[in-house]
Amino acid sequence: MEDKFYFTEQEYSQLFTLYKRLLQLTGDALQKGDCQKLKHYLAKGISEGILPRNSFGMNPIIKDMQTAVIVAEEIGMKRASILGIMLHDLVKHQLCPIETIHREFGEDVAGIIRGLVKINELYSKSPTIESENFRNLLLSFAEDMRVILIMIADRVNLMRQIRDSENDEARQQVSNEAAYLYAPLAHKLGLYKLKSELEDLSLKYTEKEMYYHIKEKLNATKAARDKYIATFIEPIQKKLEAAGLKFHMKGRTKSIHSIYQKMKKQKCPFEGVYDLFAIRIIIDSEYEKEKQECWQVYSIVTDMYMPNPKRLRDWLSVPKSNGYESLHTTVMGPEGKWVEVQIRTERMDEIAERGLAAHWRYKGVKGETGLDEWLTSIRETLENAGSDLEVMDQFKLELYEDEVFVFTPKGDLYKLPKGATILDFSFAIHTKLGCKCIGAKVNGKNVPLRQVLNSGDQVEIMTSNNQTPKRDWLNMVTTSRAKTKIRQALKEIEARQTQFAKETIERKFKNRKMEYDESVMMRLIKKMGYKTVTEFYQDIASEKLDVNQILDRYTELKKKETETREEIVYRSAENYSIPPTIDDKAFKDDVLVIDQNLKGLEFKLAKCCNPIYGDDVFGFVTITGGIKIHREDCPNAREMKARFGYRIVKARWAGKSQGKQYPITLRVVGHDDIGIVTNISSIINKENGILLRSINIDSNDGLFSGMLTVMVDDTAKLEMLIKKLRTVKGVKQVNRG
Repeated sequence: MEDKFYFTEQEYSQLFTLYKRLLQLTGDALQKGDCQKLKHYLAKGISEGILPRNSFGMNPIIKDMQTAVIVAEEIGMKRASILGIMLHDLVKHQLCPIETIHREFGEDVAGIIRGLVKINELYSKSPTIESENFRNLLLSFAEDMRVILIMIADRVNLMRQIRDSENDEARQQVSNEAAYLYAPLAHKLGLYKLKSELEDLSLKYTEKEMYYHIKEKLNATKAARDKYIATFIEPIQKKLEAAGLKFHMKGRTKSIHSIYQKMKKQKCPFEGVYDLFAIRIIIDSEYEKEKQECWQVYSIVTDMYMPNPKRLRDWLSVPKSNGYESLHTTVMGPEGKWVEVQIRTERMDEIAERGLAAHWRYKGVKGETGLDEWLTSIRETLENAGSDLEVMDQFKLELYEDEVFVFTPKGDLYKLPKGATILDFSFAIHTKLGCKCIGAKVNGKNVPLRQVLNSGDQVEIMTSNNQTPKRDWLNMVTTSRAKTKIRQALKEIEARQTQFAKETIERKFKNRKMEYDESVMMRLIKKMGYKTVTEFYQDIASEKLDVNQILDRYTELKKKETETREEIVYRSAENYSIPPTIDDKAFKDDVLVIDQNLKGLEFKLAKCCNPIYGDDVFGFVTITGGIKIHREDCPNAREMKARFGYRIVKARWAGKSQGKQYPITLRVVGHDDIGIVTNISSIINKENGILLRSINIDSNDGLFSGMLTVMVDDTAKLEMLIKKLRTVKGVKQVNRG
């Protein structure tokens, strides 16, 4: 009876529809007894009543079934993935041990569940993808490719279902993650259809007005676009039929998200985006004739319409790492419009639509190791990356990057992101080779380390045993692997140099028969202006500092401190007082609490919104690693949360710092009368703890607009001041800047 209460009427109806759909999609892949055992364990979960709904109120069993349908229908994965999705909640909530799953359904299903449970645990710790969580999440993904695919499908399902949710904060968060992490992963894995859907839905929930603006424009221009596509296709169709090719054609409109990105990049309105659609020609071809027939179609199209030679993309000869194969060209169509034409076979189209999973089906035909290499590089990069935000950003960029194909002198092929340099290539081959690299021969010509590589280049790396990595190398590389390996090498070099410098100082102390006092040395290092001890030792190792001079200064400081202590003993305590000071550092440590325990990071109050004590605030991790504190209603908050959700950290005021005042700008609008300005100044001057710093007045058509800068302690005092100013006769508006 319990399940009657567990499902709503609508969910009951959904349950049976989804169950039938799953059976249709996977019936032939399931083993004898799978359905019966699955029903048994799910019934047990329902009767225990501890499978919770998520923050959107979704029933977990319905949600998992919806995800399983996407995995089966739109990605093409079968038994292990679907059983893993349906059973992972039971394992997570300890209703069914993983050992039982292993025994009943096999290691394949158990392995997927282990990955899904691990990821769910990460989300329960912290629901936002911040640097450390992001790193762990990707490492979990990297254990089994199917886990990535399931998580992408789960996010697509979630994004489809939360359209009418009232929990806007959770929807924004889910949407930011979809745009930041899941869409780029879907792109890398060739799931272009799902990637576009994730981006579009994310835009719909975070930039609603822009989304519907573009959607309405697309609807308004649909008839004209369809007419143009028909005109463009008609002569090609006749020629292809005459050539005896089996094919079909379709026009594909750009996604709303990609149109928005073009508008932003080109700083133009909707009407300024010229390539709103592409024509896709899909040939029904035998595997052996695929390339030949694709190039035949290319020849027919370019005989009819003038091609743009800079816009030819040949992924037939060397496919992308995710298995994507296609021929892209841009041609000048009727009315002088550029049109993108994509030429591919039915097999290639299925791989393009369904990505990696479809590619596995054809692995017997054409093997592809690119994704295995990519997963290995994820593991290496992330295991050594710590929580470096730059590495995380770099990783995200690499997911979207186009590739260049580079050859070694022996003819081995390497795929690198667009913009990769000689140094990237050397580290891609081997870390030792990268560390010793001094340049290369590209197509027989000597080139420097920072030379950017192009597809088809043949590269011979040149090395020297005297070469060691330099800090400026980090600016010469684009791949996260190279950056990670360079940072590792620099840390090792610094550690060796620091050890050498320490030993040198200790030896000098022994030679002079001096006693070494660590605390005095630390004070000396600070007095010399060094922020870290490592920098001090580095300068000794590189001989920027003379060790003998350091010892002389150490002796001086110790002598001075000893004399001072002796003086203090004989000083009278009469009339001794400490002048009151406001320690800025105490303010930073005591007043604001940053939830995610990012120790040692400085924070500053953002100038765009000037937060003060009492405002609802959040932290934003900058590229340099520091934190800026913004108001929740900051004019830039929406953009930051939409584009950089993974950098947002929770922050709150925990206590009041005595004497701390904040500059606040107020905009006052009223009737142009000198008496009003006098009254405003008088009110501010009477307020305790509020200081008028500046006032600027502009008057126009009988109205004045004044910008006042006041120093104030907190929001309570500020709100009281605003209320009082609004009561002044003739004042129309008072707003915080």
